[in-house]
Amino acid sequence: MKLLNKVPKEKYWDYFILAARFLISWTFLRYGYSKMVDGQFGVSDSELAAPLKDLSLFRVSWYMFDHQPFKAFIGISQLLCGGLIIINRTALLGAFLFLPIVTTVLLIDLTFMPPTMANAFAWRLSFYILLDFLILWHYKSKMEVIWNEVWQNVNTKFKYPIWTYLFLPLVAIAIEVAGVLPKALFYIHHPSCLCRSYRATA
Repeated sequence: MKLLNKVPKEKYWDYFILAARFLISWTFLRYGYSKMVDGQFGVSDSELAAPLKDLSLFRVSWYMFDHQPFKAFIGISQLLCGGLIIINRTALLGAFLFLPIVTTVLLIDLTFMPPTMANAFAWRLSFYILLDFLILWHYKSKMEVIWNEVWQNVNTKFKYPIWTYLFLPLVAIAIEVAGVLPKALFYIHHPSCLCRSYRATA
């Protein structure tokens, strides 16, 4: 007991943050791996043969999410985030990456899951989001540096006259057109590909 009293309170908090990082990391690594080995999304053969109207929104969504490249993108994102957040050098990057991923998952769960499951996951994921904010708060001194860099030191390299900003919409349209040109040229030289593409979407 005397030994515990000698440990600074800051060290207990730091250890708690480390454990929170481990929990989030382990959860994302587990879910990401599950997606990569076909262990999460998808429906059974009997559900696949059933009429769409007989399936719940949850099962329909699980069928949709089982397609590539969506499933691989989510799985790799979770694996990457889980790895980043447990490594000291990349913990902040992982904590930032965690927020948009877990928020998207939370919205998907609230939208497609049955109410009982949705409520359970809402509580769990909201708790993880709270832990993530605590991690960011724990490293607030580094966060202040990032905040200052993002909000105070971002500018164009050169100064431009005010009248040049009036041409920005025109230049933006020109850039958009330039991005379409390679595709247009491809279809001009390969018109059969255009026909196949039209039939596939018709």
